[in-house]
Amino acid sequence: MGKILRNLVFTLDPERAHRAAIRALALWGGAGAPFGGGPESAAPVTLAGLSFPNRVGLAAGLDKDAEAIAGLFGLGFGAVEIGTLTPRPQPGNPKPRLFRLVEDEAVINRMGFNNNGIDAALARIARLKQRPGILGINVGANKDSTDRVADYALGVTKAARHADYITINVSSPNTPSLRDLQSRPALDELLAAAHAARGTTPLFLKVAPDLDRAGLEGAVRAAIDHHVDALIVSNTTISRPPLASAHAGEAGGLSGKPLKDLARAKLIEAREISGEQLPLISAGGIDGPDEAKRRIEAGAVLVQVYSALLYRGTGLARSIARALA
Repeated sequence: MGKILRNLVFTLDPERAHRAAIRALALWGGAGAPFGGGPESAAPVTLAGLSFPNRVGLAAGLDKDAEAIAGLFGLGFGAVEIGTLTPRPQPGNPKPRLFRLVEDEAVINRMGFNNNGIDAALARIARLKQRPGILGINVGANKDSTDRVADYALGVTKAARHADYITINVSSPNTPSLRDLQSRPALDELLAAAHAARGTTPLFLKVAPDLDRAGLEGAVRAAIDHHVDALIVSNTTISRPPLASAHAGEAGGLSGKPLKDLARAKLIEAREISGEQLPLISAGGIDGPDEAKRRIEAGAVLVQVYSALLYRGTGLARSIARALA
């Protein structure tokens, strides 16, 4: 049945399929997620003072506007990260901007932080009847902003009242010059502002897998200096390993199976740099229990998945959580 459903979804334009999936999950969650329940209860782990029901989280990007939180928890995730949210609504980049690379079990996107603005998402979150797992809110800056640090500070201030943790996203390749904020001293200014705005809400930082050793070391040291609670390694990549799909040449961030080796290598590198000083969350190319175990063994406290849901199905989170338990 799952294969039939996947084949039906694959007949749709990728962005239309994405919207259909969010609507279905929202309806499912509104009905109490009857076929799933809540997060898989499998060896809870504590990070930044938060008790995660299991080690598997949903990476940001699937539910940008906080429309399907209950349904996503119903798939078994211990944590759901929504966003990326910007202070003002923005349409994102021109379409087409989302591409399936079926032969490679991968996705390329150049969405460009398309979202309806942080206020609309936070209003939905405020109406949630229950929150069975950990909720993260991923914040970014508007493309046309004249003061991106102020955008992040505003996003953190607003999200802090609703989030269990907040992720600073300076690693998307689809907003011009955004990745420049991963470098010091720009990152120091941004993290200082975010730290002042967060109150007591834990703050995470998400970095790109395309940073070289010096760049990653600078980001890690800045995170430690500014008391960031965890580092998410990593976002999508602009590099292109050998790919079989006809969409291989599309611009944007590559995610899914081809990112596996690079993301794992950057996790190991971040572990070497940070030692025991900064908890690590691994994302990128995690396509099942075996790879998730490798990331935990390499030093991650938690893992996040997203693209693999498209190819491995909605039982992915539960299967990984049970394996990691």
